[in-house]
Amino acid sequence: MGRTCLVTGSAGFIGSRLSARLLEERWSVCGLDAFTDSYDSGEKRARALMLARHPNYRHVEADLANAGLRELLESVEVVFHLAGRPGVRDSFRHLPKYRHDNVQATAHLLDEARASGSPRRIVYASSSSVYGDAARPFREAAGTRPISPYGETKLEAERTCLAASGWALECVALRYFTVYGPGQRPDMSLRRFIEAGIAGRPIRLYGDGTQSRDFTYVDDAVEATVRAADAPAAGLAVNVASGEPVALHEVLDLLAELLGRELLIEREPFAAGDARHTSADLSRAAALLGFRPAVDLRTGLSAEIDWLSDQVLTARATA
Repeated sequence: MGRTCLVTGSAGFIGSRLSARLLEERWSVCGLDAFTDSYDSGEKRARALMLARHPNYRHVEADLANAGLRELLESVEVVFHLAGRPGVRDSFRHLPKYRHDNVQATAHLLDEARASGSPRRIVYASSSSVYGDAARPFREAAGTRPISPYGETKLEAERTCLAASGWALECVALRYFTVYGPGQRPDMSLRRFIEAGIAGRPIRLYGDGTQSRDFTYVDDAVEATVRAADAPAAGLAVNVASGEPVALHEVLDLLAELLGRELLIEREPFAAGDARHTSADLSRAAALLGFRPAVDLRTGLSAEIDWLSDQVLTARATA
């Protein structure tokens, strides 16, 4: 076998895709996931079962905030730390869960990694939510202004990681921007839009549609994450995005075109904690990771539509 790693959040949307990629590249992967209630654990467990079919994958179910990890980490070269509690809106109602899953879990992982003396590098999955409504395009060296408890906990965990980076343990933080594609979380807007469009239900749109997002296709996010295992980026945060922000009303127009039907839109007020715009500067990603996004929004949306359409057909067949 080749290299060894631990992937936290291995049953999640990005974590499962990353784990599959690493297995394809002959890594030995230990996946850790607690199957929390952040969204339907059935999807996570199904992904974990798929990964477990590979002979070089081992799964551990544990709460990262208090699990004994030293023995697990003794033979690990790289930790891809993707575990965490996602979602902006719920963070206003359930802050203790966000602090437990994002801040406390990250601090405990770092303590256990240092005590084991084994991992060479931790690649931490941060978020564009650390920027809030900062000046665009968002640059890593500029200020961060989170406007939600979720963004605040991700930034605190990121700072903890980067402060721990040194000669014995290198840490790099990847700030993901709105990752989408097959397997996307059910609480994310694009998936909800597509599911409603397929079913002919009204789409609930928060805001007037002029807000924009820098969408990142999941395989592009995975590519950047794999590259970060060896890139000269220790002690730094790095943006991971498409670099091409798109307004939500343009996304809905494209979705209607791809689905071949008019969409029913129900407008709601802007949601608390949602940034009006996100836009990434990718200079650091290009220089340090050699990363350039490869999948445009039309191609990525088509792939997610195909995946969700298959999900609907499978559910009907099962019923």
